[in-house]
Amino acid sequence: MLARIKGRAKAAVERRRLARVRLAPCEVERLARLSEADLRAAMEDPATAQDWPAVAETMRALGLPDGTGGVNPGDRRAIYHLVRRLRPRRVLEVGTHIGASTVHIARALADNGPDGTLVTVDIADVNDPHTQPWRRHGCSRSPAAMIGALGLTERVTFVCEPSVSFLAGEGEPFDFIFLDGDHAASTVARELPLALRRLAHGGTVLLHDYFPGLRPLWPGRGVIPGPYLATEALRAAGARFEVLALGALPWPTKAGTNVTSLGVVARA
Repeated sequence: MLARIKGRAKAAVERRRLARVRLAPCEVERLARLSEADLRAAMEDPATAQDWPAVAETMRALGLPDGTGGVNPGDRRAIYHLVRRLRPRRVLEVGTHIGASTVHIARALADNGPDGTLVTVDIADVNDPHTQPWRRHGCSRSPAAMIGALGLTERVTFVCEPSVSFLAGEGEPFDFIFLDGDHAASTVARELPLALRRLAHGGTVLLHDYFPGLRPLWPGRGVIPGPYLATEALRAAGARFEVLALGALPWPTKAGTNVTSLGVVARA
């Protein structure tokens, strides 16, 4: 009950801040047309499932912790499956944090072939050798060191920059963009239109911490309202996309469930 009350209060604050944001048009023409069946096929792909035990063992050797604000292990696997199935060439991740999703994306790109690259952006220097922010979250190695341990340094570029300014820049388009940075509605509402502009044709945008209808996903846990409020505001303003929540995965995620907060932005 307390978590629900706190969630409503947070959502009210988010709505007020979101109301002050000037919403940009969303160029949805580049988005892939994906369905819930496509997402299930990605999660159940037998070839990826066959490869997963070796990947999981490699990831265990990196010593990635759980429950420290990073992407949970079940979601990491889901992201790996999506990248394997959709086979993007260039991937952008917003929100590096400890590198939990970073290493899974990089490994999926490597398993797909020789050409895939990843740009991962964070407002903080996640690899700062002096402050060593990864140690505050129980990691023994920096994100860059983990990428190095995988032998994938040449594939991954780390950028320290606010997400909105990076997305507003120019450069080669991305085939897959994972938005997992500042989850405030006012930020996501600016990030998503910019991400759609940076997307290659047939590309995909993946959201983390998307709570459909602002309903709790796990027993006794609250919601993070920002991504849902932002996408609903953009849709209300005329953006023709939908968010396909992955829902229940074929493997465990958190809080004793197999539920995920991942959602794919697809053309309506």
